[in-house]
Amino acid sequence: MSPDTRFAVFGTAPSVEVLPSYLGGWFGQDTCRAYATGAWARQSPVGNVKKKQVKKKKRTQVRTRNWEEAHEDAFSHDRARHRRAQTAISDAAIDSRALPTDFECNALVISLSKKWAFVLKDGTEELCLIDVRLKEGKATLLAPGDQVFVEQEAEKWVVRGIGPRSSRLSRPGHEHDRLDEQVFAANIETLVIVAAAADPPFRTGLVDRYLIAAEVGGVTPIICVNKIDLVDEDPPALKDYEALGFQVIRTSCESGEGLDALRAVLGGKLSILSGHSGVGKSTLLNVLDKDLEVHTQEVSGVSHRGRHTTTASRLYKLEGNIRIIDTPGIRALGVWGVSPEEVAWFFPDLAELGEACRFRNCSHTHEPDCAVVAALDEGRLTPWRYDSYLRIRGSMEEEQAGPFGDKYARKSSDY
Repeated sequence: MSPDTRFAVFGTAPSVEVLPSYLGGWFGQDTCRAYATGAWARQSPVGNVKKKQVKKKKRTQVRTRNWEEAHEDAFSHDRARHRRAQTAISDAAIDSRALPTDFECNALVISLSKKWAFVLKDGTEELCLIDVRLKEGKATLLAPGDQVFVEQEAEKWVVRGIGPRSSRLSRPGHEHDRLDEQVFAANIETLVIVAAAADPPFRTGLVDRYLIAAEVGGVTPIICVNKIDLVDEDPPALKDYEALGFQVIRTSCESGEGLDALRAVLGGKLSILSGHSGVGKSTLLNVLDKDLEVHTQEVSGVSHRGRHTTTASRLYKLEGNIRIIDTPGIRALGVWGVSPEEVAWFFPDLAELGEACRFRNCSHTHEPDCAVVAALDEGRLTPWRYDSYLRIRGSMEEEQAGPFGDKYARKSSDY
């Protein structure tokens, strides 16, 4: 064993007096004395080992993007880095003056990020900072369609006030989100629920959830069945929706069927397109306005589900005085502001039948003398409608029973 190895085991050098006598036999008294006085540590490679210096990566500059030419790529995917490099709140956004309480809205929110809002002001799109003193409560602070008051400070536009909402589309906040209500569109008049006749297949579950969200938010729903050219006959559920009084428009971006009818209901209004991924929302926009050129993708050939093309909600102004918000496709929609006991009220056919139930709080699942179940057995109620009701109610009961159930238990009257 070498002196380097054997002395290294001591950690700190002992004094000459306490060195064992046998060490002198191993290394010699001179060596032991050098170790004890510290001279050995200055010469030993064990004492000269240096820590490896880790070089920090140099932060690269984030490229400034052009919103008007490529709005889908306007925000960096690394949002935290982008905010540090480009969106530092200036002194203009932390004005010493109080926020205005009596103001007239002068701009319309088109799209937004965490600290930014793109607004339409006097026919021009402007990039605005959001005043840090505008605090979020239990619901989303800003959404496309919001009316806002903006003013210029130090050559920058700043959002100083937010107008009241006449309507909204909402869903519950995510489980770990600090918001209870996630608003994804505001002040809209019409909700266009886009579903595909095929590829992906027509699904009633999401349509029914959107119908509930529209009624809760004070929005008029329209069911748009796109890709109608891919089928020889309508999906069976369409005649049931029409019998319940819902407006149904059948469209085809290939043949042009139904596009004029869709333009007619959208003209002069602020509307929103929503639905599953891959049903053709962005393609509809491109057909309604040839100059738009919104990016689109094909449906997956493996899962027969749409691929997410639109990544953020964005308001467009189309020819024919059409203002419409395109939203990212979703797989599921949580119902905001409705308890499981209230779900049946949003199914017009079940609500009408339920008036004859023996119990006023009948859940239409197990109670005796239930008029809804009787109508189902007698063929007066379509089975898929009853199944859709059970699925929505059951999922809401599961959500409320979970650890974040308080987010789903609130009533619409609470806000």
